[in-house]
Amino acid sequence: MGVFVISRKVSEEFKFEFVSRKGKTILTSPSYELRFECEEDIEFIKDRIQDAIFMKFKTSGGKFYFRLIIDKKEMAASRKYTTQLLMQRGIDEIVRSLSVSEILDFSSNELIFPEINFAD
Repeated sequence: MGVFVISRKVSEEFKFEFVSRKGKTILTSPSYELRFECEEDIEFIKDRIQDAIFMKFKTSGGKFYFRLIIDKKEMAASRKYTTQLLMQRGIDEIVRSLSVSEILDFSSNELIFPEINFAD
């Protein structure tokens, strides 16, 4: 099952990624000024995924990607895939597990793994 990960960009704005069970980013959101806006959009997507439209594109370099659209609003864009099959697997993962996915918040400035002093 995938998971939503909230983090901060270098610009200090918030974003979320939907990450597969294998640890690969499937979707990335636009930037949010406030964390609660990011959280609200995650809940909106989870509640309305059955209404989502997946607009598929191909880059000039031959890579495939999609945009997640709900109520005529772009909610997130996918990573680039080398084949249409891999892109479809990403979409299938979203449809299958997004609505029951947990949210991990790594947006605070606290160290997740504090430094250990081995000199003692």
